[in-house]
Formats: sequence, structure tokens, C-alpha cells
Amino acid sequence: MRRALLVLALALGGVGVFAGGLAWVLNDPRPPAGASRGERLYYTFCAGCHGVDGRGSWRAALFLIRPGDLTRAADQPDQYLFDIIKHGGAAIGRPGMPAFGAQLSDDDIKALVAYLHTLRARPPSR
Repeated sequence: MRRALLVLALALGGVGVFAGGLAWVLNDPRPPAGASRGERLYYTFCAGCHGVDGRGSWRAALFLIRPGDLTRAADQPDQYLFDIIKHGGAAIGRPGMPAFGAQLSDDDIKALVAYLHTLRARPPSR
């Protein structure tokens, strides 16, 4: 009886440590204090796949998804970025990018596009 309780306690402790570690690893990044509207939207809707620095996230790689490098977004016209965010990538042959037109207003998408242009100047995060 005593041995069974010890095994149960160790198993529960192991599950707890595993779940805590998984929660720590999968914790969503948060925008810095004083972040602009576009940056807060980026952290909410984009950072999960594109990463905080815009170069891609290891989370996306777990699911064999290779999101676009947003540090090169400044090379694209604003209307292109607006359309791909609003309507998704399937409309232009990039089926991995979901549409966010139902979640974001046009003004939100414009703020997000403006923020994307700031990613080019940032160094890669580690």
C-alpha cells in the first residue's frame, strides 16, 4: 500500500512537472509595455506563427508550417499586405495564411501593416 502511494505521488508529480513545463514553453509572448496598437495586434494574431521578430516561429515549424519572413514585408506594397491579412493567402496562392478580415477592422489591419514595416530594422531575437 505504501509503495503504491509513493508510485502514485511520483506519477502525479511527473505529470505536474511535464504540464508546467509545457505551459511555460507554449506561453504566448506578450507585447512590451507601451506598445502601439499595431504591435499589440501583431502579438495577438501574428506572433504565434511569424515569431516576435517576424522571421518565423519554432511553434509553426512543429506543425511543418513555414510562415513568410515578415522582415521583408517592407518590400511589399501596403495594399498587398492589407489584402493578404484581410482575405488570407489562398486568394493569391499562399494557402497557409488565414484570413483575419472577420476579426480585424480595416483600421486595425492598417495599423498592423504599419507595424510590419518596423520589423525590418530589428535584429533577430534568440
